Amino acid sequence: MQIDKLRGKELDQLFNAVLSLKDLDECYRFFDDLCTINEIQSLAQRLEVARMLRDGKTYHKIETETGASTATISRVKRCLNYGNDTYSLVLGRIHSTEEAEENK
Repeated sequence: MQIDKLRGKELDQLFNAVLSLKDLDECYRFFDDLCTINEIQSLAQRLEVARMLRDGKTYHKIETETGASTATISRVKRCLNYGNDTYSLVLGRIHSTEEAEENK
């Protein structure tokens, strides 16, 4: 894992801070303080690209709908194919949560 090269007290603190957030509102407020709007949008865009790739969408469709560059799409695809499987993990959890909300 590449992240192991970065592992340390500061990164642990960041990840523990994210894990401590209790709801969507706290997430919005924390990331608003932590990141620029462009950084937040880039992170959200990558997750949407991952979802679309997982759903079998073409690069052209993804590029058109998200505005992501082909380089970003390729990077996300590489992570989906050879990464730590966490895109699939979180997308599965999000999907399960959304289904549960719809069935209420």
